[in-house]
Amino acid sequence: MRSPATGWYGLELAGNLYLPDDYTGDRRPAVVVSHPFGGVKEQTAGLYAERLAGEVFVALAFDASYQGESEGEPRFLENPFARAEDIKSAVTFLTTREEVDPGHIGALGICASGGYVPYAAQTDHRIKAVATVSAADMGALFREGLGGGQSEDVIRGMLDQAGKDRTAEASGRQPRLEHIVPETAEDANGWPTLYQEGRDYHRTPRAQHPHSPNWYLARSVDQIAQYSSYDLIHLISPRPLLMIAGTEADTAYFSREAIEKANEPKELFWIDGATHIDLYDKEDYVPTALTKLTGFFREHLTV
Repeated sequence: MRSPATGWYGLELAGNLYLPDDYTGDRRPAVVVSHPFGGVKEQTAGLYAERLAGEVFVALAFDASYQGESEGEPRFLENPFARAEDIKSAVTFLTTREEVDPGHIGALGICASGGYVPYAAQTDHRIKAVATVSAADMGALFREGLGGGQSEDVIRGMLDQAGKDRTAEASGRQPRLEHIVPETAEDANGWPTLYQEGRDYHRTPRAQHPHSPNWYLARSVDQIAQYSSYDLIHLISPRPLLMIAGTEADTAYFSREAIEKANEPKELFWIDGATHIDLYDKEDYVPTALTKLTGFFREHLTV
């Protein structure tokens, strides 16, 4: 079911609303599912939403502002603050639906949205249960590099260029875009596992989608760099937090550090052998994640 909602600055968001297999017209608990950086609702967010709806839940997967089929110019802007507002707007949309029990709404964030969902939930108390899969803090990733240790000169140089890009756009030049993951296997040689597997997911028939063309607006960095996913994560408590990560994920430290900062009730659930991207769609691992998520949301969202 196509489900438009109104997001950041009144932009219309495009979403797919999934109803439970046994839906008969009663009000049900619901889960908002938010997609990765560069992703769209038809990829892993839609996979998780559809399978959660196979249980008891109404589930909504949507495209963020400036992404996919949602409104917003310039295209492919990655604004963490807009992403968080979009999640809140998706919750608002669900509260208006006759299929949804508005007092029993949870949220699931995957990859970058594993940062955006907890960030939104810190101050939106309508989100009664918070879950992540392969979480990443985009602010830290850009500021510090994957795994940390990146020279501060790198982000300072990117911010210098972002300012020039803003000036150039004001003079009528086209926005400057950059690839999120390498375009080809050859380009990916020497990159960390996250980016090699990200290319395999996003740029091959495995999950390639025309609405996810592997671009982001380069000047997005000046908004990403000042954002931090988990500084106030303790405010989610006393609502429950579940973070799911693969033991082989090169982003696993984000979940570990976030859980350390969070207050109870909280849980970090490890999936043995899985990498970051494995949890997007691989049948060796996704059912384990979904079983855990289903139990978590059943416990905390059902009456």
